[in-house]
Amino acid sequence: MPRKKCLRHIAGAPNCSFYKPAGIPMKDLLEIVIHLDEIEAIKLADLEKNYQEEAAKKMNISRQTFGRIIESAHQKIADALINGKAIKIEGGNVKFKND
Repeated sequence: MPRKKCLRHIAGAPNCSFYKPAGIPMKDLLEIVIHLDEIEAIKLADLEKNYQEEAAKKMNISRQTFGRIIESAHQKIADALINGKAIKIEGGNVKFKND
């Protein structure tokens, strides 16, 4: 039986929950879902320039788990940008830090 995933602590939901290429109707786009923990990992590592170990502590997860989350997020974002897909931000196994 697989191990239960621990909650990833995040600062909060992003201001925007959807991105799409300009000029293409939604009905013509494929959609990629990026979870809230993946957005938090992108924010901590790429925007705030935290090292993975420091970012992992902020999310209350191991460095290895953080590495898997950020790798998944990078792959999804690259797919959306290169292949012109919409990005929907939602869900994930998260706990807001102020809860």
